[in-house]
Amino acid sequence: MSKTKPELLIEIENVLDTLRDGLAMHAGNVELVDMDIQTGIVSVRFQGTCVGCPMSGMTLKAGIEDTLRELVPEVTEVVAV
Repeated sequence: MSKTKPELLIEIENVLDTLRDGLAMHAGNVELVDMDIQTGIVSVRFQGTCVGCPMSGMTLKAGIEDTLRELVPEVTEVVAV
């Protein structure tokens, strides 16, 4: 049985909650914007010191995307908007 979009958004938000602790240590944050259920692409928006940070690309791909893809198999990619 496949998950609904609201179910997936809750799962994603729960994973992001665990990642936010690390971002908060650097006065940053990440906001879940949306997920395209057809493609599995999750859109997020950086906040705080993450905006414009030269490491935000690495945080996005090696931190957020890798973790989400591992814990929420429906996620195929994470993009910053």
